Amino acid sequence: MTDSSLAEMTFAVLGGTGPQGRGLARRFAAAGLSVVIGSRVAKNAEQVAAEISEATGAEVSGASNAQAAKAADVVLIVVPWEGHADLLGQLKGQLGGKVVVDCVNPLGFDRHGAFALRVEEGSATEQAAVILTESTVVGAFHNVSAALLNDPDVNSVDTDVLVLGDDRAATDMVQALADTVPGVRGVYGGRLRNAHQVEALTANLISVNRRYKAHSGVRVTDV
Repeated sequence: MTDSSLAEMTFAVLGGTGPQGRGLARRFAAAGLSVVIGSRVAKNAEQVAAEISEATGAEVSGASNAQAAKAADVVLIVVPWEGHADLLGQLKGQLGGKVVVDCVNPLGFDRHGAFALRVEEGSATEQAAVILTESTVVGAFHNVSAALLNDPDVNSVDTDVLVLGDDRAATDMVQALADTVPGVRGVYGGRLRNAHQVEALTANLISVNRRYKAHSGVRVTDV
């Protein structure tokens, strides 16, 4: 997959008004990709899109989640875990035939910090695949710091993105998408059945960040 191929696509970020979604949209727009922000409230998405456009000089649009999903070739799901299944069920028709990149981490929080939740299907990514039977589901961008993605003073985000999926063309495309963010490298991390470990790792990284006051990421060596 080449940068020119990505440039011909439109990428929707559902949940793009939250920190992680906003950060990913910002970086993709800065890389010259066509981006549409999706939100439950279209007006909120339009406002964030205008802010990203002003910051990056790129043209970014905003719409409701349903409108954004319909307009895009590739759709990233960056919504809170609590609304994950409901949103996917509502948008199953709009997402049919498309590559859907699930970025959701099923996490709980208590006085001891973050911890991974048990998911009946195995992981958020596998849950998406069960619901979206007409889509090609890929898991990615689970462990990337939202703070770094949104920081205009951070020119290079020092991390790898583990990409999980059962379709080689789709995982290659998402790896190339990750590569558009300076400092980031997309690395194939296995089939969908391996998504749980990657999603759960975010709880460990949150613990690292709390202890060391950092914005930690993951690097895979010897690849």
